[in-house]
Amino acid sequence: MQILRMEFKDSVEADEAQDCLESDEIEQSKVGIMRALVEREDPSAKEVDSLMIRRFLRARDLDVEKASSLFLKYLSWRRAFVPNGSIAASEIPNELAHNKFFMQGLDKNGRPITVVFGARHKHTSLDEFKRFVVYTLDKICASMPIGQEKFVSIADLEGWGYANSDIRGYLAALSILQDCYPERLGKLFLVHVPYIFMTAWKIVYPFIDKKTKKKIIFVENKKLRSTLLSDIDESQLPDIYGGKLSLVPIQDS
Repeated sequence: MQILRMEFKDSVEADEAQDCLESDEIEQSKVGIMRALVEREDPSAKEVDSLMIRRFLRARDLDVEKASSLFLKYLSWRRAFVPNGSIAASEIPNELAHNKFFMQGLDKNGRPITVVFGARHKHTSLDEFKRFVVYTLDKICASMPIGQEKFVSIADLEGWGYANSDIRGYLAALSILQDCYPERLGKLFLVHVPYIFMTAWKIVYPFIDKKTKKKIIFVENKKLRSTLLSDIDESQLPDIYGGKLSLVPIQDS
């Protein structure tokens, strides 16, 4: 009986490995098809690596047509919104002055860790806020170790109130993340969430795609440290949550 169990287990593992191999082959084939398509439509696509094309494909469940459409819109948006190739700190002085976004350490999967304080968000120019979002995402992506494509974020909402509520800003940030940086977010921890935040959350939630929704975790205060430690080693956890690392402002990271 034991031998039969072992043989069955080996058979299942072999089938899973074969399925994984076939899935990878299908994905790689579609990357090639999509690359040819987008390069024909926009020659600048030749400068993009296959990992980026794969992320757009995965964001659209390997639908080449939908992924190509999204990617071509991204290229056009990038040229218009970031004409110099990057956003300079001098272009977002008000946002940086709020001292609300930090990046330090890696989680157990090697993903950069960011911390954002929602109560420090103030209404400024929507265009400047969009530039700030791009600035932070570009900094995060540039900091990723070789082979890593995702990051994790801790959104700390302690002290958040209606004065911090910025639905237009939230939706703009969400659109940029989902449409221009697909498959970059690995996990989002929402901590110290006040009840009044749920009013804004109910407005934003319908605009979050299914893939992103699965990455969002509301953390109970009494389980805060244990939940974070399940993904982040104490040596990499910010000290404000009982870890060892000090917070580093995004502009200094």
